[in-house]
Order: sequence, then C-alpha cells, then structure tokens
Amino acid sequence: MNLENLENQIKFKKSFLCLGLDSDISKIPNHLLKEKDPIFSFNKQLLDSLNELIVAVKINTAFYEANGSKGWITLEKTINYINQNYPSLYTIADAKRGDIGNTSDKYAQAFFKTLEFDSITVSPYMGSDSIEPFLKYKNKQTILLGLTSNKGAEDFQLFPNLENSLFERVLHKSKQWKNSHNLMYVVGATKSDYLKDIRKIVPNNFLLIPGVGAQGGSLKETFENGANNKVGLLVNSSRSIIYASNDENYLIEAFKVASILQKEMENLLASYD
Repeated sequence: MNLENLENQIKFKKSFLCLGLDSDISKIPNHLLKEKDPIFSFNKQLLDSLNELIVAVKINTAFYEANGSKGWITLEKTINYINQNYPSLYTIADAKRGDIGNTSDKYAQAFFKTLEFDSITVSPYMGSDSIEPFLKYKNKQTILLGLTSNKGAEDFQLFPNLENSLFERVLHKSKQWKNSHNLMYVVGATKSDYLKDIRKIVPNNFLLIPGVGAQGGSLKETFENGANNKVGLLVNSSRSIIYASNDENYLIEAFKVASILQKEMENLLASYD
C-alpha cells in the first residue's frame, strides 16, 4: 500500500487508530477455545467488528512464533484474511528484525513478498546494511525503532553522547540511507515530551506510536506534539482493546474502547483542520 492510500483512509475514517493483535491464547475468551484455531477466530471476529474504526493492524509476530508451526499458520491466515477482506487496512509486521545484509534480505522477502505485509518493524543497531534490504521495496515501509515506550529505553536510547542522545543520532543517520523515504519510526506515547524534537529531525515521515491505553500514554499530547501536515501518525492500541473483556461480550467491549479512541481522534483531527 502506498502512503497516499493510508492518508486517505485517515481522512475518510477520521481515525489514525492501529489495532494491535498481540493475541495470547491464555487471555482470549474461553468460549473460543473450542474453535479449531482459537487465535484466528479471535482475530477474525475483532477485525470484522472493528474494521470501520481502524486504519491499520499491527501483528506482533512473537505471539504467533511462540506456538511454533501452528502459530505461524495462524499468522498466515490472519494476514491473508486482512488482505483479502480488508485491503484498505495498512498492515504492520511487528517483528523487530535486523541482521547482516543477506539475512535481512530474506526477512524482507518473507514479510513483504511471501506474507504481503505493508511494513515491518526493524532494529537499527546493526546499521545501514542491515536496513537497506528492506528499504528497496516499492510501496513498502520499514519502521525503525526510534524511541520506545519501555523503561529499558533509558539504558541505551536516551544515553547522551557529546551533543545528543543515541536515538537522535539514529534518526539523523537513517535519513542518509538509500531509499530512506520508505522509513517510518517507532516513538512510544509514553515519550511524547520528545515528539516535538523528533519532528524537527523527521518532519515528513509517519510515526508509529505504541503505548496509548494499557501503558498510559496520552493521545492528546501525542497528537499535539507529533502530528505533521498530513497527520503522519499511527497510534497503536493492543491490550486495552482486544482484552477489554474475556467473556462472550468481548466484541461489544472491544468496540466500546476502540470507539472512544476513534472519537477522540476525530475531535483532534477536527481541531487540527
């Protein structure tokens, strides 16, 4: 998917909400456990219920890889279902890959060509030759870990050098890589104080913002500090939506939570105009 289509969906749906499918069989409603593929049934029903409120879906591959080949089949079924039934939804493989060039080339092939995701999260710390194999794909985006929402981000990302923090150096350096126009960046909502400075470095790129909801990030602060002239934000919410209830009413409760977020986004977008 090209980014113009994503921008149009944000305008049409009045939403920049990304649904995170961190689907854990130990947390899904018990009545789904009788299904042949409980996680796929869980994902499918959420997508069918929430697709009008969201513009993107982020699939955290760890929750599928943990179940071996069975989990990988569920992952394939989920991305295929999205691509076949909701092709306007922007898809993110939250895989956090990154390795030497020929290995990254295979990761890119796996997620962009075989699974047909629109984008993938990657770790930048092996440098340009580990990221550029992803960047060569037309109409595919590579989402670089910039400043994450977890507490451990302080260990390295916020570590200062002579002039700025390490994450700022990563952002500056990444702009020099071949096909850097295909980059997006992860910036945690719990780090919204940094967003204005981040926007000075990468004013035109999309930012993927986790940490709103269960991690306590502020949607309003994220928007006010991080939006650019094309909005340029995907705000992800996972646990607060998909685990809003573990009873048979889970779709109703998930819809309520997602609707509240979407309505707040609609209001922010209206004020932005």
